[in-house]
Amino acid sequence: MGFRFLLLCLFLLVIELYAFQALRTLVKVKWALLSYQIISVLVLVFIVYSFMQFDRSVGQTKQTMFTMGLVLLVYIPKLVLTLVLIGEDVFRLGAGSVNHFISSNEDTTFFASRRKFVSQIGLGLAAVPFLSLIYGIFEGRYNYKVIKQSIFFPDLPDAFDGFKITQISDVHSGSFDNPEKIEYAIDLVNEQNSDLILFTGDIVNTDAKEMHPWLETFNRIKKHEYGKYSVLGNHDYGEYVTWPSEKAKEANFQAIKNLYGQIDFKLLLNEHTFIEKGGQKIALVGVENWGHNFKQAGDLNKAAQHLNKEDFKILMSHDPSHWDYEVQHHEKNFHLTLSGHTHGMQFGIEIPGYFKWSLAQYVYKQWAGLYENLGRYVYVNRGFGYHAYPGRVGIMPEITVIELKKGKSVA
Repeated sequence: MGFRFLLLCLFLLVIELYAFQALRTLVKVKWALLSYQIISVLVLVFIVYSFMQFDRSVGQTKQTMFTMGLVLLVYIPKLVLTLVLIGEDVFRLGAGSVNHFISSNEDTTFFASRRKFVSQIGLGLAAVPFLSLIYGIFEGRYNYKVIKQSIFFPDLPDAFDGFKITQISDVHSGSFDNPEKIEYAIDLVNEQNSDLILFTGDIVNTDAKEMHPWLETFNRIKKHEYGKYSVLGNHDYGEYVTWPSEKAKEANFQAIKNLYGQIDFKLLLNEHTFIEKGGQKIALVGVENWGHNFKQAGDLNKAAQHLNKEDFKILMSHDPSHWDYEVQHHEKNFHLTLSGHTHGMQFGIEIPGYFKWSLAQYVYKQWAGLYENLGRYVYVNRGFGYHAYPGRVGIMPEITVIELKKGKSVA
């Protein structure tokens, strides 16, 4: 632990030194440079103090989210600036080495002075994540997007051709601080007029009480003709804090499970039900959380007991790594899996239909949107809420509307 802390301190020191070098190249006013140094020290002291005050028996709070936002806001731009200046130093070192061996002038300086325009470029590039992170905090986290997706299945029962499903995921109600924005999001959910609504887990960050101020708001989600169903996410087990006793932890878990019923969602716990329409039916399967490197309470075989391979099945499983590790090749043929969990790391770049990138893709093979393997699909919702970083950049909060279509995919 001490060694890692020492490495972190060294890393931050390097970043601060390079950032100051860039500023000193452009600014010659001593009081401005001194002010920058004082502010940098005060910010660092505040960040360290805030993290030292973290109470594992409480978990994430508004204070910890503010601190995390501040860390990203301060150090990601400085990191970008540092990388630019390190690149310049590599060039200066190379140029100095060449000049040392080919120049006969003994007065030639080995290490050329830092160039002003490189610092300007670095500061310009650093401004991009800085402004993006500010936007993400003040606007992006509540910039809800309705994403519509049609998926074709040759064996879809005829009665379900055109059947619409709304999916929400990762509410993280303990992070909310703007009732008007949440009311607006619920209005968007209701406007979709879907046949069925599914909630794929993480109703809170940790504690059931986080949802209590929002129960009335989420009870505004109108009844859907074919029901409202949900499953648990990894945060719903309350395992990211230290509880005074196992009994207290279990009581919180039971209270969280009850929350879903309090907003009129039927919680599926490693079980299935049938959705019937026009004399035909599809199976809706719900498992508890199963994630690679996360809690694995999901039991797919138990949930699908007595179902046949030929039955058309929709699976709700919070973590998309479940699809990657178990579901996509399962002998019972789960046609469509609905997941969430990744949030797209709340930071990335998306040009719908053309390009998407996020650090999430280096952790999850399926991290946002629709994926397919041999006619089996998983859709990963980008999340309704936010966690840790109190914002969203590029990867916006999502309300998904999936339309089931009979036939072969046209893609």
